[in-house]
Amino acid sequence: MTNSNVKTGLFSRKLILGTSVGAAIVFMIAGVVFWGGFNTAMEATNTLTFCISCHEMEENVYQEYTKTVHYKNGSGVRATCSDCHVPDPWVHKFVRKIQASNELLHKALGSIDTPEKFNEKRLYLAKRVWAAMKSTDSRECRNCHDFASMQPEEQKGRARKQHLNAMTNGNTCIDCHKGIAHSKAHDQLTDEELAEIEKPNPEHKREIPPQWVEFSQGGVKKKPVVQSDKKETSAPAPSASSASTGGDISVDWSKIEPVNVGLFYPGQTSMEWILNGRDHGGSRPFKAGDRCFDCHEEETEEMGTKMVTGEKAEPTPIPGKRPGIAVQAKAAHDGTYLYMQFQWPDTEHVAVPFVDGGKMDPDNQIKLAVMFGTDDVEYVDRAGCWATCHHDASSMPHEPDEATLKGSTVAQRLDTKNSITKYLKESRTEIEVKGKGGKKRGGWDKLKSEDEIKSELTAGHFMDILRYKSSGASEDGDILAERKMQGGQGVEFNGVLANGTWTVTMKRKLSSDKPGDISLKADNLYNLSIAIHDDYTNARFHHVSLGYKLGLDNDEAEINAVKQ
Repeated sequence: MTNSNVKTGLFSRKLILGTSVGAAIVFMIAGVVFWGGFNTAMEATNTLTFCISCHEMEENVYQEYTKTVHYKNGSGVRATCSDCHVPDPWVHKFVRKIQASNELLHKALGSIDTPEKFNEKRLYLAKRVWAAMKSTDSRECRNCHDFASMQPEEQKGRARKQHLNAMTNGNTCIDCHKGIAHSKAHDQLTDEELAEIEKPNPEHKREIPPQWVEFSQGGVKKKPVVQSDKKETSAPAPSASSASTGGDISVDWSKIEPVNVGLFYPGQTSMEWILNGRDHGGSRPFKAGDRCFDCHEEETEEMGTKMVTGEKAEPTPIPGKRPGIAVQAKAAHDGTYLYMQFQWPDTEHVAVPFVDGGKMDPDNQIKLAVMFGTDDVEYVDRAGCWATCHHDASSMPHEPDEATLKGSTVAQRLDTKNSITKYLKESRTEIEVKGKGGKKRGGWDKLKSEDEIKSELTAGHFMDILRYKSSGASEDGDILAERKMQGGQGVEFNGVLANGTWTVTMKRKLSSDKPGDISLKADNLYNLSIAIHDDYTNARFHHVSLGYKLGLDNDEAEINAVKQ
C-alpha cells in the first residue's frame, strides 16, 4: 500500500508528459552541449581559413579579393567571405549553409577546379550572387554600410549623388557595386541585361536621413578638393613672337573671384562610351538626367590619372604626360561683351613617342577652346562638349581609314583632310552606341541631308566654339555636322606665358545674328566647356573640363559673369 505522506525528491517530481525535473535538466544540458557544438561547427565554416581551404577558392576569388579595399585598407577593418556571402540572422544563415552543400557537390565533380573552368562560369556564378543580394536589398552589405550612418560631406560627389538616387528611387548596393571584391563580370552583360538587373525596386525606397537633408540644403559644406598639377614647372616669359597681342581687353580681374576648374585627360572616352553601361558604370544615371559635373567634379585628376597612364580607355599613353590641369576661370560682362580669363601652370615638355620630333603641333605650344551650348542639344545639358566627341572621330577607336573615306560619298560632303572632326547627334540619322555584331560605334557616315542640317542649325542645335592658338590666331566656329572654324570675327583673344603661368583672356559679343553663334542672355544658363591642348599636342590628346553652367549675374551659375 502506497504511503501518500512520503515526500518526492525535487529531481523526481513529474512535469509535462510525466517527465521528471531531473530528466528535463539532463535534456537541457544535452541540448545546450549539442547546440553549442553545432553552432561552433557552423561558425567554423564562416572563417576565411575555411573558405579558402580548397584551391578552387584560394587560387581564384581569394587572389582577387586580396587586391581590394575589403581586404586591406587604412582603418584595418577587414570584411571576409562570410561577411558578404553568409547572412547574419541565424535562420537565413542556416538556410545558406544547406544551400552550400551544392557547392561541395561541385567541388567533388571538379566543375571549377581550374582557373579556366572558373572563368568560364564566372558570369553564371556572379549572376546568382547578384540576384541573391538584390532579393534581400543587399542585406550583407548593409551590415556594415548603412545610409543612416553615412556622412555625405565625407563622400565624393559621385557617391553622394548615387546614394541619394538609391534612397529616392529604390536601388540597392549591388546595383552599382558589382565586382567590388572580385574581377568584373558585369562587362559581359548587354545594356538590356544591365538595365533589367539594376532596375529600382520601389519597396527599397527609404526616408532620407537628417544629415543628408541638411547637406542637400547647404547646412553642411563639402570638403574642398585641391587639384595638384604634376610635372609643373616654372618657365621664363616668352618672346614677343610666342604670345598673342590681340585686341583690347580691359577688365579689372582683381575684383572677380576665380572658379577652380579641373581639366583632365580623357583618353578615348567618347559619347558612345559614356552611354554604354559596359564601359561606363554611370550610364544609367546619366541617361536618367544626371550631369557629369554632379558626379565627377571632385575626382577629375583621379580620372585623368587612370587614362593618361593607360589603365583605362587609352591604348597609346604618353609617358610623363600630366593627368590634369588646374585652371582658374573668371568671367565678367559689360552689357555688350562677355569677358573671360583662364590661368593655369605651364608644364615641362614631354615628347610624344609616336610622333616624329615629339611634337604633334610644333607651331602651337598651347591651344585653348571654349564651347557654349544650350539645353536644346541632346546630352549637352549633362555632358557639355562631350556631346561632340564620338568613337569614330580622328584618333578614336573606330576612326575610318583613308580608303574608306575615299570610297564614301558622305565623306565628300565633309572636310576629311584630318579625318572625321567633332559632330553632334542632331546631324546624323543614326548613332551606333553599343557596337553590336561588330558594328563600328558612332555615325560619321549617317549624315542627314543638307536641308535637314540647315533646319537643325536654325533650331539652335549646335555648339558655339571659340579657339585661341598660341601662334597668335583667334578663331570662331560651330559644331553640328562637323567642326567649322573661321577667323576671329566674333572673338578676340590675348595670351601670354609668364613666370610659368599661362594667362589667356577672351572678349566676345553677348549678342550675335551670325549662324552658329549663341546669343547670351541674362535670364538663361548656358553650358560651357573648356579644352586645352598643352605641350604642342593635337586631336584628342588634350585636357578637357566637365560641363559647367555659365550665367550673367546669376547666382545659380557655376561660372557667373558679373557686370562691371
